[in-house]
Amino acid sequence: MSFQIALNFEDGITRFINAEGHETVADAAYRQGINIPLDCRDGACGTCKCKAEAGSYALGEDFIEDALSTEEISQGFVLTCQMRAESDCVLRIPASSQLCKAEQGSFQAEISDVRQLSASTIALSIKGEALSSLAFLPGQYVNLQVPGSGQSRAYSFSSLPKDGEVSFLIRNVPGGLMSSFLTSLAKAGDSMSLAGPLGSFYLRPIQRPLLLLAGGTGLAPFTAMLEKIADVGSAHPLHLIYGVTNDFDLVELDRLQALAARISNFTYSACVANPDSKYPQKGYVTQHIEPAHLNNGDVDVYLCGPPPMVEAVSQYIREQGITPANFYYEKFAAAA
Repeated sequence: MSFQIALNFEDGITRFINAEGHETVADAAYRQGINIPLDCRDGACGTCKCKAEAGSYALGEDFIEDALSTEEISQGFVLTCQMRAESDCVLRIPASSQLCKAEQGSFQAEISDVRQLSASTIALSIKGEALSSLAFLPGQYVNLQVPGSGQSRAYSFSSLPKDGEVSFLIRNVPGGLMSSFLTSLAKAGDSMSLAGPLGSFYLRPIQRPLLLLAGGTGLAPFTAMLEKIADVGSAHPLHLIYGVTNDFDLVELDRLQALAARISNFTYSACVANPDSKYPQKGYVTQHIEPAHLNNGDVDVYLCGPPPMVEAVSQYIREQGITPANFYYEKFAAAA
C-alpha cells in the first residue's frame, strides 16, 4: 500500500512523495529525487531526524539511543532511514529544500472564473490538467504570477483542489499589479502559472479545541481548512472569528454558513471595525474572543491577518495570562 508523505522544508517549501509500506521514508524520498540528509542508513547517526507532525508510522527497531532518544520519540521525532509510513504523514525537515535538491513545483493553468465579491475582494478560480497533481496542506499558499509582468504575488488557497480547480480570495489593492490585472484585463481562459506550495501555516491534526482568527482576505486559508475538516470531521469544537474594516469587506458569509451546516461543532462570528457599521457586531477581533474560546490555554490558535492584527491578538492573549497549547499565525501585507 502506498501513502502520501508531505515534506515541509525549513525554507517553507513543501514537497509530496509516495511511500510504499515496505520502504523507509528516506528511501522513498531518494527514489523520487529528494535527498533527505543522512550519513548512515543504520539508525546510528541521527542526521535524518525529523519531526512527524501527523500520521501513523512504525519507528523501526534498528536505531540507537544516541540517534533517537526515548524523550524525542515521545515528542514525535523519527529517523527517516528507519521510519515506515502506515498512513499519510506530514514531516518537518530541518533542512532547506535546496540542500535536499527538492525544486519548487511549478504548474500551468487557466482562469476558470474571476469575480469581484466586493469593492475590496476578488475571487479567482483557476483550472488545468496540471493541477490534478497539485497537492498542498490546507492553509498553505502559492506564488501566482501576474501574466505579462514576470512578477508574482503570494496567495493562500481558499479551497481544496477539485477536478483540477483551485480558488483564491484576493484583496483588491488600488494600483496593485495583480488587482489591476484581475479587475481590468483577466478573462476566462487566460493562462496563469503558479509555484509552490509554500508555508508553515497549515492545519495540524486536531487534538483539542481550535480558535480560528481571520482578518480580511486572511479568511482564505480557513475556508480551505474548514473544507478539509468537513470531509474528515472533528471530535473537538472549533470557533472562527472573522474581522474586517468596513461592511463591504464582509464576504463569503454564505459559505461559512454552509460549512457550519456540514461541521456539527463549528461556530463562527464576524465583526466590523468601523464604528459607523450597520453590521450587528462591531469592533476588533480581540473584542469578540470569549474566555471559553481560550479554554484556559487548552486550545490551538490559528491566526491569519495583517501584521497589526497579529500583534494585537498576541498582546491580548498575553494580557489574559494564557499560553495556548499552540499558536500558529501568518502575517500578510498588500503589495502595490
